[in-house]
Formats: sequence, C-alpha cells, structure tokens
Amino acid sequence: MDQTVETVEVLARRRAARVGSMIGGGETGGASSVADNVDKRERDWKAEIESRLMVERFEEAEVDLDHERGICWFWFRFHKRPSFTRALLRDVGRLQHALVSTANAYDAPVLPLKYVVWASRTPGVWNLGGDLKLFAELIRTQDRDGLTEYAYKVTQEGFANWISMNLPIITVAMVQGDALGGGFEAALSSNLIVAEKSARFGLPETLFSLFPGMGAFSFLARRTTPATAQRMIMSGRIYTGEELFDLGVVDILAEDGQAEAAFHDYVAKNVRRHAASRAIIKSRQRFHPLTLEEMRDIADLWVDTAMSLTDRDLRKMERLVAAQDRRREKDEASE
Repeated sequence: MDQTVETVEVLARRRAARVGSMIGGGETGGASSVADNVDKRERDWKAEIESRLMVERFEEAEVDLDHERGICWFWFRFHKRPSFTRALLRDVGRLQHALVSTANAYDAPVLPLKYVVWASRTPGVWNLGGDLKLFAELIRTQDRDGLTEYAYKVTQEGFANWISMNLPIITVAMVQGDALGGGFEAALSSNLIVAEKSARFGLPETLFSLFPGMGAFSFLARRTTPATAQRMIMSGRIYTGEELFDLGVVDILAEDGQAEAAFHDYVAKNVRRHAASRAIIKSRQRFHPLTLEEMRDIADLWVDTAMSLTDRDLRKMERLVAAQDRRREKDEASE
C-alpha cells in the first residue's frame, strides 16, 4: 500500500499521544513551556515543508503556501491536454507524500496547515479527466498491466484526498470551468467542493461504452444516493455548478469569477470552527465508510470493461481526444 495511506492510524495515534502528554503534564515548565514547544514545532514544520516543496520538480503543477491562512494551493498547469496525465499524477503524489512525511517527522500537535486546495490555471477548464489518448493506446496494445497501474494510481491518490491524507486538514476542489470524467471524479474526492455557477460537471464515459471507474460511483453515492449516482453516470449529462449545489454535491456556490473569493470568505468565517468542520466531515465518512479496497475493486471492473472495447468505441474516444486538442489550440491562439 502507498506510504500516504499507510500513515492513516500512525499519525493520529502519535499526535494524540503527544497532545495527551502535554496536557497531562508530561512536558516540564508549565503552560508557557508547552506553548513554546508547540510554536517551535509549527515553525519547524513550516520551514521543512517550504524547503521540501522548493526542491520538488513539479511537472504540470504549481504549489503555493499561504501560511497566514493555513492554505496549500495546488494549481494544475497543463502542458498539453488538460487531463490527468501520468506527469500530473506524479505531481499529486509528490505533494501528498511531502505533506504526510513532514507532518510525520515533526508531529506538530496542531498542524499549521488547514486546507489543501486543488485549482486550475487554465481559463474555462478545471480538468477534463483521464488521459484518453493513453487509454486508447493501452487498450489497442492490450496492455492490461499499464491500464491497471494508471487506475490504481488514480484511486490511491483519490482515496488519500478523501481521507485528507489522515491529517487534520480539509481538502478542497475549487472548480472554475469544466470538470469532466476523471476531472469530476477528482473533484468529488475532496472534502469540500467550491464551484462557480457556470462550472460544468459531467461523466461522458458511457458515450464510448465505458463507465467512470476511479471513484465516481463511490463518491457520488455518498454525497447523494446510489440511485442518483447511477442516474448521473448513465445519463452522461452535463450539470452546472448551480444544479449540483441544488443536489447537494457542491458545497459552496460562487458567482462566476468569484470562486477564490468565496473560498476565502469560508475560511475567514471558519477560523474558530475548523476542528468542528473537520469532525463533521469525519462523521459523514464514518456514517458512509469508504475503503481503498472498494475503489480498487471497481477500478478492476473498469479495466475489464476497457479491455473489451471495440475499435468503434476506441475511435469515439480518439475523436473526443481530437476535440480536446482543438479546444486547447483555440484557447492558446486567443491568449
């Protein structure tokens, strides 16, 4: 299992033990000594995460730290097609590992980080989903191992995002523009979804005889109902941010162009309620537990289905890739 997921219980136990020892008088010097110790650990963590992120070679992403508000911003910076390429998946994994490993090393009782936000620098696009060009190539060559490796990587990172990397943080998808297919799945894996009214969400996989198998049903069924999740997946319909807010899928609805402002407003209003907000999220997840095993089992079904696609299905997939490329070229020409 991935190192990010392996720390699920370890970090929680170590942090609880340290806080308990401090409160119970395990640290000498009274309350001021405890406060000084906590402050030092927070400063050390901030310095370490800054250092770690400076040396990381992000390929299709930009990472910013807002220490004042306790926010880590992860911005998609697509080089070509705005989708989850292998390079972007590596970037997501790098950030998750850096956050978990530094929290483990410094074991700050109260982590200075409160939010991790996934956002996009590409106007009109949050993320268009899986790497369809890669999928078509792997299916045509019947490379089951390659397709499974990709699917497991996505589910592994999506699950880590769902459980907040088991850190006392809230993961946020700030959606401006289109979040389609695997892009919609990725947004759903976050604890909080902020979306602008005209943002578009959809799962078009059924158009080429496939289904979204890397979290869509698991996440949607827990945010709505299994029946609603199935209808949304089978319809292939595109929903606006406003429609999904009415369905309870989107948590914070923003006017167009105001998603970042709406999120900052949420952060400001919840400065003293962060722990309560986290507890509510954890309660919801306890009520509807999700396991990495469930996600991988569904990913296996997705691989089985993908490997049986016909040449006609693959041509439809490749036409969608061509349409994405034309859109990207048009957007680049207008910049």
